[in-house]
Amino acid sequence: MLETDAVAYPVVAAAGAATLGELRDQVIECRACPRLVAWREEVAAQKRASFRDQQYWGRPMPGFGDPDARIVIVGLAPAAHGANRTGRMFTGDRSGDFLYAGLYRAGLANQPTAVSLDDGLELTGARVTAPVRCAPPANKPTPAERRTCAPWLARELQLLGPSVRVLITLGGFGWQALLETLGELGWQVPRPRPVFGHGAEVVLVSPEGREVTLLGCFHVSQQNTFTGKLTPQMLDEVLARAVELSG
Repeated sequence: MLETDAVAYPVVAAAGAATLGELRDQVIECRACPRLVAWREEVAAQKRASFRDQQYWGRPMPGFGDPDARIVIVGLAPAAHGANRTGRMFTGDRSGDFLYAGLYRAGLANQPTAVSLDDGLELTGARVTAPVRCAPPANKPTPAERRTCAPWLARELQLLGPSVRVLITLGGFGWQALLETLGELGWQVPRPRPVFGHGAEVVLVSPEGREVTLLGCFHVSQQNTFTGKLTPQMLDEVLARAVELSG
């Protein structure tokens, strides 16, 4: 693939995906951001010592969960030794342990743990995705990388369609990226744009006139969960509100 083709790939490939399955196949072939491609593959080759016997995924990350999801959870980007290793969003690290335990308590997951692609985890009524699909250095994608990756999230939301009743963003990055993407898709987004905060709640309107509630939640990063900035009870309250609104 030529470099110019690689940069244009997300726009062209996302638009051509007719199903979530096709979108998944297109996402994992993406090489549009040279810095992210180099980092994800370097991490996959060098590995963490505790995972040295494992084969890392080392590719972009498709969304995961119910294709008829009423609740869509938007994170930030894959973790270098979590999803970038296992091949599934929020799987194989402590952030995922925290999130999926909460989803299980909320009745949205069939088990409280997520360790590998073949661990039997299933989500019902929920889907997990992200605005950036490759693990970034220092967990910080650039604004340009976020814009390049945006077509994947946009198309995923289009394909999920009218089943979606609630959107949850984990952290301010996901909040800003999601609002930008929804605006580009023709959604009615309040001006000035709503400010992120834990427990923030905003009603958005789709181009078809469908009301969807956006909820804010602190990210499930270890920096937040280990310090008590985000507790299990706080996550449970956001998920309970999402379940209530999605009913």
